[in-house]
Amino acid sequence: MNRVVVIGAGIGGLTTAALLAKKGYRVTVLESQSYPGGCAATFERQGYRFDAGATVGCGFHRKGPLDVLADELGISWPMLNCPAAWEYIHGHRHIHLSHSRSELLRQFPDSEPFWQAQERYAAFLWSVSSYILPWPPGGFHDLSDLFGKIVHHVPSFYPLIPLVNKTALQWLAGYGLDRQEDFVRFIDAQLLISVQTTAARANALNAAIALDLPSRGTHRLTGGIGSVASSLAASLVDNGGTICYGEHVRGIETAGKSVVSVTTATGRSYGADVVVANLTPASLAGLDGISFRKRDIQKGSTPEWGAFVLYLGVEESAFDGMQVSHVQIVGETGELGEGNSIFVSVSPSDDSLRAPEGFRAVTVSAHTRPERWFAARSEGKDAYERLKSEYTHTVMRMLARHFPGIEERIHTTFSATPVTWERYTGRMKGYVGGYPQTSLFAVRGPGTPLRNLFLVGDSVFPGQSLPGVVTGARRAAERVMNREP
Repeated sequence: MNRVVVIGAGIGGLTTAALLAKKGYRVTVLESQSYPGGCAATFERQGYRFDAGATVGCGFHRKGPLDVLADELGISWPMLNCPAAWEYIHGHRHIHLSHSRSELLRQFPDSEPFWQAQERYAAFLWSVSSYILPWPPGGFHDLSDLFGKIVHHVPSFYPLIPLVNKTALQWLAGYGLDRQEDFVRFIDAQLLISVQTTAARANALNAAIALDLPSRGTHRLTGGIGSVASSLAASLVDNGGTICYGEHVRGIETAGKSVVSVTTATGRSYGADVVVANLTPASLAGLDGISFRKRDIQKGSTPEWGAFVLYLGVEESAFDGMQVSHVQIVGETGELGEGNSIFVSVSPSDDSLRAPEGFRAVTVSAHTRPERWFAARSEGKDAYERLKSEYTHTVMRMLARHFPGIEERIHTTFSATPVTWERYTGRMKGYVGGYPQTSLFAVRGPGTPLRNLFLVGDSVFPGQSLPGVVTGARRAAERVMNREP
């Protein structure tokens, strides 16, 4: 029986582990924290359960990646449908993003032909995701498999060809929408949170499926988004796998072009026939025993953003009349980042697992460049704390515009920065959210220079979000199962 060691109990690592355990592999997951989930974890503090980073449950729609995964593993996700994905706020413009897109079309009536085309493209891309396209190909086997699948679907692929090398902004220009500033602002805000860049750089096909997430519907997970990781962990254990918490991986021992074992900070060594690393390429390269070339680390697009996150325990009265669980608040002008746009997620009032009675657990996140945080830390504690205070003030000011008087109703406040993300998730420099999806050709597959070492997570095509990471993990599991002994 093949021994598989998975480094990291994020969604990518757990999905790969659960799929392989289901197929009879002997799987051990090593996780440095005391709970699973990574950037999609839910953690407990001061009587609240806060979603760490990822907060929106997407990809659970019928035949979506999470739905297919549940059928295969026998999982019943603890979820409920959301009436709208989130509310978009830009100045006086408020839009509830729902399956019907009725409010969106009412405010941007000229955009209807664009959305009709986007829906057609996205429907095909969702269907293709179930075929586990081996992109980018990692060898002759992948090329042969890719050719066979493309040939089988040539008529369907043909309409996508004009978008392969277009940016989302160029795609909008075909409908005369690139000159509508408010509409471009809306598209930019959606793409920044889904493909980590804006319309001027985002690849049009990546944008097509990213813009489809609200219309496909979102779901709330009872107990928080971490319930996804917990369900995957339970499936793994039910099928004979093991999760070792508190095991921080320090190094990998190799023999020739293969990994033979994984070592941890506790001094333990885990023998392995296959290793799957739920790490960023830079973090993997930082392990003892790894000597990748610089080009192996930088292969594909590289991450650009970290996150500043506020975790708040707030009196329920601050959200009277709130119709959705998530709100996206966008500054009227300027770059979308560094606190000029925020994403607010509020725990449901009827989920008693998330907060004490009469309170809500709130996660507020903003894109930020990691470099300035590490520079501040290097200057000393005072400089780092001043920067945190500055960002907290900026984000709270943005939050108060939509929730007047919220500051007086906050009982718990603490924050996370890229420095925090590096410490808790092992992501070098605290980069989160994956890579900017600017090209279908500047992407990374699961393979590495070591023949039995594979990568999963949001650094691997198709990138970030629950559906993206799950789809990438499924391909990694397939690579493991199809590898030569």
